[in-house]
Amino acid sequence: MDFLNTEGLETEEIKLVLKRTADGDPKRNRVPAYYFDICGKGGERMGSCDLRIGYTEGLYYGGHIGYSVDEAYRGRHYAAKACRLLFELARMHGMEYLYITCNPANTASRKTCEYLGGQLVEIAELPEDNDMRVNDGETHECIFRFDL
Repeated sequence: MDFLNTEGLETEEIKLVLKRTADGDPKRNRVPAYYFDICGKGGERMGSCDLRIGYTEGLYYGGHIGYSVDEAYRGRHYAAKACRLLFELARMHGMEYLYITCNPANTASRKTCEYLGGQLVEIAELPEDNDMRVNDGETHECIFRFDL
């Protein structure tokens, strides 16, 4: 897979600044990924986000998009605005849908997924061998689907 030019992933309020990319590793069931800082138009870093390109069973539980907004910038829909930009990038890669997942207790992330218009597919029990279960002790994830 070729990584695309990500300049121009911005709105009137935020821009995504590429930090790095990661090649996929089929042996480890990893897909290619982009990693960004979420920045204000003045360049201040407000959080981070990432987009994983492809489809695997693991991504059903782990999601195609991850995001985090620094505490000082929360409550302004910056995560949702960043996701919309990542939706554009995913479309450029020919993806037809994405999953975003979150812990059922993560109210802010659930609200972000709902605000974005995601369909709650299920609250899934993680497989016993899932990395989030093994490494982080997670047992369930809300699975939201976004048709692009």
